[in-house]
Amino acid sequence: MFSLKVSGMTCGGCINAVTRAVQARDPRAVVEADLASQIVKLETSLSEAQASQLITDAGFPVVQ
Repeated sequence: MFSLKVSGMTCGGCINAVTRAVQARDPRAVVEADLASQIVKLETSLSEAQASQLITDAGFPVVQ
C-alpha cells in the first residue's frame, strides 16, 4: 500500500475517475481518496510509478 498526493480532485466524480484509471489496469486495486487532503491511498499490484502515470493520464497530476 502506498499514498500519492494528487491535485485537482474536487468531487466524487474526480475520485471515481481516479479509481477507474487505476482499476482499468488492476481490477482488484483498492483506491481510497480524501478530497480535503488530496491524498489517494492505493493497494495495488501496480508500481507507484505506474499508478502515478495512470492517474496523471486521467487528468489529475500527481504532486511529488
